[in-house]
Amino acid sequence: MKLASLKDGRDGRLVVVSRDLCRCLDASAVATTLQAALDDWPQVKPRLGELAVRLESSDDGDAFDEQACASPLPRAYQWADGSAYVNHVELVRKARGAEMPKSFWTDPLMYQGGSDSFLGPRDDIPAADEAWGIDFEAEVAVITGDVPMGLSAADAGKYIELIMIVNDVSLRGLIPGELAKGFGFFQSKPSSAFSPVAVTPDELGSAWADNKVHLPLLSALNNGVFGKPDAGVDMTFDFSQLIAHAAKTRPLVAGTIIGSGTVSNKLDGGPGKPVADGGVGYSCIAEVRMIETIESGAPQTAFMKFGDRVRIEMQNANGDSIFGAIEQTVVRYDG
Repeated sequence: MKLASLKDGRDGRLVVVSRDLCRCLDASAVATTLQAALDDWPQVKPRLGELAVRLESSDDGDAFDEQACASPLPRAYQWADGSAYVNHVELVRKARGAEMPKSFWTDPLMYQGGSDSFLGPRDDIPAADEAWGIDFEAEVAVITGDVPMGLSAADAGKYIELIMIVNDVSLRGLIPGELAKGFGFFQSKPSSAFSPVAVTPDELGSAWADNKVHLPLLSALNNGVFGKPDAGVDMTFDFSQLIAHAAKTRPLVAGTIIGSGTVSNKLDGGPGKPVADGGVGYSCIAEVRMIETIESGAPQTAFMKFGDRVRIEMQNANGDSIFGAIEQTVVRYDG
């Protein structure tokens, strides 16, 4: 089942979307918003499933327009982003000459992001200053049901209700100063954008296994292929482990979003290569700059400028888009 939120008020209007992303059915008779559906998921999910079956077996529905979509949850009670691809973390520290603690391989990193104002998947990325170091981060995310406090990772996977992809926008120039305060991200992590569609795990078929998505996550910068790392490879912590980590000391409410962190693959034990050089590329500009620093002593690739465009998408084995595409342009914010 595929679900989307068309732009309508603060929380959007819930629709069920066809597998080919061409048509949709209004779901307001079942639940007006996705959050309302998640609040009563055990009862609502079967009824939404009936709409999905009707959509696939008839000509009912309206044309589905990804441009008209908000993020599936236009705002959420919780957005916690992990850093499950430890290769990415290792490169960050190596580039600045810092040794990575061994605990990073056994204890996930996670931060609590702002969840009150997500961007739509086709909305511009506003920034006031290019010197802030504007970067995209291509990630996978899951939406949970109500998760009890203190559950084990072995039990956490059953609380995954929906899957999305995300552009976790980062302002790299602001991160060092914030982290130096010892209190974490805030200004350096503006509004993120999620895919037009959120899907139930069964929509991924065999690509959903071990609480991971085993498919390439595709990103393009200004129409040039930037990355295609496999989201199921080099993921040190799967989504069940990330959920258990987040719920160690508190329950998570239905509608909580848990992110994977930047998808990152190694290559032959090394830090990876650009697609043009036979590698799978990268899911953020910062990782390219880290590798350039490690190899030549200084970064060469610039962060995003006003007018730059990013596209993030995931396709199935047949080349069909699963979640729709995140397509965004960086624009100057002048207040």
